[in-house]
Amino acid sequence: MAPRGTLLRWGALGFAGAALVACDVAQAPLTVKTPRPRPNVLAETQLRPTSEESAALRSYLVQVQAAQLSQGLLREDGGGPDTPFTADMLARNFERIVFFNEYEKALQGRGGESPLRRWSGPVRVGIIFGNSVPPSQRSADGTAIRNYARRLGQITGHPIMSFGPPNFIVIVASEDDRGAALDAAAARVPGITPESLNALRSLSRDTYCAVAAYAAGSDANTYTAAVAVIRAENPGLLRLSCIHEEMAQALGLANDSNARPSIFNDDDEFALLTKHDEKLLKMLYDPRLSPGMSAAEAAPIARTIARELQGGPS
Repeated sequence: MAPRGTLLRWGALGFAGAALVACDVAQAPLTVKTPRPRPNVLAETQLRPTSEESAALRSYLVQVQAAQLSQGLLREDGGGPDTPFTADMLARNFERIVFFNEYEKALQGRGGESPLRRWSGPVRVGIIFGNSVPPSQRSADGTAIRNYARRLGQITGHPIMSFGPPNFIVIVASEDDRGAALDAAAARVPGITPESLNALRSLSRDTYCAVAAYAAGSDANTYTAAVAVIRAENPGLLRLSCIHEEMAQALGLANDSNARPSIFNDDDEFALLTKHDEKLLKMLYDPRLSPGMSAAEAAPIARTIARELQGGPS
């Protein structure tokens, strides 16, 4: 396995409103006033043969997962006695992850400070599978995505559901059919155009997944739509880890840091959402905070909430 430093953050792309958060687009997507017809391109049809490029990518990602597991990475325990954190640590991690962007634009450069961003309206998750994804994988991934959406709603107290007209599309597709899946997503979600998804069309081999969150309404700090791309070539645990990170990032946890235990960390120690990350989400959607707040404005409130979540002063 290549050193971690050679990899782009596989849970770290995003584009929102006019500013990039780890889930933001460099330019504000155009608002679509009338829904466009949904194409049939990803209907359940006969599976297409896998290209050499996709097969090679699958082989590479299987090796990546095996190497990470052999090094004790991709933990699924959510954190334990070896990863303690205090209320002050939680508040500092909240500031680093919520108020800074991982990328300035389209996976380029390091992002700067940004205001708090999150959803105000209900999040309705839809799923698009590429034609190359076999039925067994569709069933497993669909169940994982729906269950995780339900869990995120319970954690945040915000309405997150997997029914109704979708405004958050999770794509599971291979190198062979990602483009068609992105076109289908643009057709399904008002506020997203095929052009606004261009940064997700060509991903480097070391970008395992990515998400773009959009603020296409009147408030540049309120998300109205999102599209996540999960490489179908990822083996099981890597694919599940992508689902966990991208869906959580699109809720407003934009950046990566040295937080531990956390999936918002480039070291890949943890594969799945941790107890620490659950508390970050609770803080983000606490009604005492609001979209548009700066880090300085939010800091005293975030410290209070962190101490409450940790059971008192630290």
